[in-house]
Amino acid sequence: MHARRVVERATVARPGRIERRARAGVALVFATNGLVYASLLPRFPQLKDDLGLTNAQLGLAVAAMPFGALLAGLTAGALIARFRSSRVASFGMAVIAAGVVLVGFAPGWGLFAAAMFLVGAADAVVDVAQNAHGLRVQRRYGRSILNSFHALWSVGAVAGGLMGSAAAGIAMALPLHLGLSSALSVLIAVAVYPLLLHGPEDAERRDPGGTDGTGGQAPAGRRPWAGLGLRTVLLLLLVFGLVANSGTVVEDAGATWAAVYLDGLGAGAAIAGLGFVALQGCQFVGRLLGDRMVDRFGQRAVTRAGGALVLAGMGAALAFPTVPGSVAGFGIAGFGVATLVPAAMTAADRIPGLAPGAGLTVVTWLMRVGFLLSPPVIGVIADAAGLRTGLLVVPLAGLVVLFLAAALPGRRAPAG
Repeated sequence: MHARRVVERATVARPGRIERRARAGVALVFATNGLVYASLLPRFPQLKDDLGLTNAQLGLAVAAMPFGALLAGLTAGALIARFRSSRVASFGMAVIAAGVVLVGFAPGWGLFAAAMFLVGAADAVVDVAQNAHGLRVQRRYGRSILNSFHALWSVGAVAGGLMGSAAAGIAMALPLHLGLSSALSVLIAVAVYPLLLHGPEDAERRDPGGTDGTGGQAPAGRRPWAGLGLRTVLLLLLVFGLVANSGTVVEDAGATWAAVYLDGLGAGAAIAGLGFVALQGCQFVGRLLGDRMVDRFGQRAVTRAGGALVLAGMGAALAFPTVPGSVAGFGIAGFGVATLVPAAMTAADRIPGLAPGAGLTVVTWLMRVGFLLSPPVIGVIADAAGLRTGLLVVPLAGLVVLFLAAALPGRRAPAG
């Protein structure tokens, strides 16, 4: 039996042409998904000024995105079952791009919020689909690769943030800027569709090799949390959702408020976008290192360290507000949350007794609550006590992660 497992693992560890093409295709979908929305973020200060919005109004308009995501997110499973994750992930990008373009033509708060709602609804479905397909490829590889996909999302986000900052710096018209970035995103996403895997969504789960998708075998008696009751499974899904939520609160703070905050500290239009770029850039580095760190130290230890970095980095940046210090603080926070969302998704997907993709869909949906609540909560606090006070939500999220990390798997014992 031991020899059979060694042979099976060796087979999975050497992916063929189909697996390598699929991995490249999923990576490009993640990168494109990061680019299209991130290109808009450095233009929020201009949108706020052009439309005459308060901090609370900006926060509510941005919150329309996660609200649309909450309403549409639970339809992802049905859409994937009907059209396959490959089609939903690649062709769904066109809907996201359409919403981003509409933002550029918004004459007031109403259309701005409606466009953000459309972006959120489409992004929720695409997000589940691209992660579901990434987990399919991961199971074929037989080892953890999901962090690398999220790293490529960060690459796209950094590229989009730089594009947006450059467009703001030269005062490019919003419709032209957003039209060009959206067209590029759609072209890439549709072009990579032929690279993705074919066949039913649960094909890899029926693989007789029984790999768990994180580098080892997962017989029924050795799967994490095996044999747990319904209440415990639901509690685990809630905890994993809160871990992912904490990551998204930090990401959203950088996406929605970093440019506004830095602008208030006296940074110019081109410099104000660097807070988000720093967060995404450091998050990318963390995700590049994430799979190796998790394999060596375990997800629990990596998550605890990440929470501590968020707490310390942004706590210090808010205590001593300067433009360079704030950019560094957002960067440290980005590194800290690098592996949180992939960890929560992978852990939820491995809970026994759930239908394929069910754990992933639930945690992704719960994760969107952070995107819904974070912008208006920070906006209301900012109008009442200043944006610096509102951003205290970020180190608080790091503190939450420190406590919840205990529910995640520790370091896996070597296979015998």
